[in-house]
Amino acid sequence: MSTRTVTVALLAAAVLALTGCSGTDTAADKTNPRSPEGNATATATPGGGAAGEAAGIPPEPTGAKRAMLLRALAAANPAIVKYEDKAIDAARNQCSAINGGAGKLERSASMRFSYKDVTTSEAQGKQINEALKDGGFCKA
Repeated sequence: MSTRTVTVALLAAAVLALTGCSGTDTAADKTNPRSPEGNATATATPGGGAAGEAAGIPPEPTGAKRAMLLRALAAANPAIVKYEDKAIDAARNQCSAINGGAGKLERSASMRFSYKDVTTSEAQGKQINEALKDGGFCKA
């Protein structure tokens, strides 16, 4: 991989991380200290775009692919699909961690998929990671 490609990927990841910092706190954020409210929705454009792809974020699934992803996530923790859009955004962002070779993937999944009144354990986070990889959603 060239230095330029690595630099572009790092810049894209930084931009995506910063977009999650621009939100406002909600009452749910204050009552759930584990809530990654801003992080779960910090994604690139809905289609992913070049920056999203460089950061390892897959495009937003539609139709049958979306339904299949939601079923796979529900198998790990049925409550997380209560908020379908949040679950999809969290899955796309978790792919960035998986595809980027991040550490503590179970913990990051448990944080990303804990929002509002939904709590996800690290054991469920492990199941989520397996579902994302085995289902082909994350191209790890």
